[in-house]
Amino acid sequence: MQPRSVASWFHAISVPMAQWTVQRRAFVVEAYFKNDNSAVTRQRLFRRHFNIPCHGRVPCRNTLKEWVQNFQENSLALERKPRGIIPMVRTPENVDKVRMAIVKIPRRSVRRHSAAIGLSDRSVRRILHKDLNFHPYKIAIVQELNDRDMANRRISSEQLLEMLNDDGIINTVLMTDEPHFHLSGYVNKQNYRYWAPENPQELHQHPLHSERLTVWCGIASFGVLGPYFFEDNEGVAITVTSERYVAMLRNFCEPELRRHGIDL
Repeated sequence: MQPRSVASWFHAISVPMAQWTVQRRAFVVEAYFKNDNSAVTRQRLFRRHFNIPCHGRVPCRNTLKEWVQNFQENSLALERKPRGIIPMVRTPENVDKVRMAIVKIPRRSVRRHSAAIGLSDRSVRRILHKDLNFHPYKIAIVQELNDRDMANRRISSEQLLEMLNDDGIINTVLMTDEPHFHLSGYVNKQNYRYWAPENPQELHQHPLHSERLTVWCGIASFGVLGPYFFEDNEGVAITVTSERYVAMLRNFCEPELRRHGIDL
């Protein structure tokens, strides 16, 4: 905001004396601050500056007083605030306010928190990073477990612990897994980055339902079983179902275990 002259203030203030121009009223106020509070002195300067004859009309004492009073009352409400220390938003009160909001609802976005608290989005993010040392962690999506699943896991773990007490049982423990290999060059976008001095705007296109191959493999103390590819008779990748998985255990896994000397 630029400093405003005295004449500009009178443009914005309505004075019920239209016969006096803005420039003449502004001159009176400037003369008041440059000289003294004498109305006679201001009238003399006014007459000399505007070349008014001796018997010419000049503003009376009350008019001069009203002009100065109007300027003082209105300018104090509109004058620019002095430049000083910019108040910090990251005050202890705001830091505590952000901490309480995040602890209460940690899954709400920063934008919604800033709207609820009354701070800008940028200020909330600065408080989270610089004052609270909070970091946005990604939520992992896992299968939902109910009370029955937890009980089954406990029973299975207890049975496994009992089996491991037998020195020979550890040699028959087989750990297996099945990964999916995409045949269309599918890329996990969470781990894929392109380093360059400028954004190359590169797009990686892939079909909606990517063709993939499922591979099974097992590992035990006696060695590795597999890999086993879920394919049809013509070598085309097929979807893994419960029937096909049971067929793999009977037709591939059991013969391999017998070949390694494991009795079923």
